[in-house]
Amino acid sequence: MDYGVREPVRLGRTQLLNGRFLGWAEWGPADGIPVLVCPGAATSRWLGFGGGIVDSAGIRLISVDRPGLGASDPAPGRTLSSWATDIRHFVQERALCTPSAVGFSQGAPFALALAAGGVVNAVAVVSGSDELAHPRFTHSLTPQVRDMVDAVAAGPDAAEASFADFGSADALWDLIVKASPEADLAVYTDPVFEPSFRRAMDEAFSQGPAGYARDTVLAMDRWPFDPSDIAVPVDLWYGQQDTSPVHSPDLGESLARMIPTATRHLFPDAAGSLLWTHSEAVLRTLLGHVR
Repeated sequence: MDYGVREPVRLGRTQLLNGRFLGWAEWGPADGIPVLVCPGAATSRWLGFGGGIVDSAGIRLISVDRPGLGASDPAPGRTLSSWATDIRHFVQERALCTPSAVGFSQGAPFALALAAGGVVNAVAVVSGSDELAHPRFTHSLTPQVRDMVDAVAAGPDAAEASFADFGSADALWDLIVKASPEADLAVYTDPVFEPSFRRAMDEAFSQGPAGYARDTVLAMDRWPFDPSDIAVPVDLWYGQQDTSPVHSPDLGESLARMIPTATRHLFPDAAGSLLWTHSEAVLRTLLGHVR
């Protein structure tokens, strides 16, 4: 099956005002409607989606490596708020006007931070991680995830060092395979998809595990913004068969109530790989908000 994974059409690095570079990959027409991609955990700009759609839909899909991952320079101590500042400068440097954003899995809080910071005009959260440290999830996290949240609360520096000790492309791939239901394994182990996924993970760790470790701290900590303040359209996409312990424990139900502009889409027969199995619906719904 074609899951829409294609080689990037354009690759590059853009220098920010502070001198650091952010690495990026693009698909679709260079003059298309800009859509920024916040990739999932431990992946990089190389793993795109919607390859059979972006050209006909006129979408300029831009995946950006977070600091310390892939081709982006490190930024020790970075936060979700500093990520929004980085992308605001990135958008200015590349003359992207006001883009929209897609946040997949652990990329979700990064995409929502862009919405909260007024950097984007709409967001699609796909199989997204939620604010796992929020009290509403006190009794619904798996023991392993609860331990990670508690470790960050007790001492973020020590937790970050622990995550770095564990983090590697092979370790994360093994976790994904073990935690995924059959619906997701069919995608992730597809003979075309798997090499692209593994390459994206290998590049994410090309500078070592520090970027992954910092991402994980931010994902397990409280968000520095209030979701109820988000004013742009937000679509929350979840598959009811999703078994990932680090995605939203209630598949976005409570998050949809907190974000006044949110619409929740729940698919009974889908799982966590919605970004590739339902990419056309995700992208065309996003376009509907900005055209």
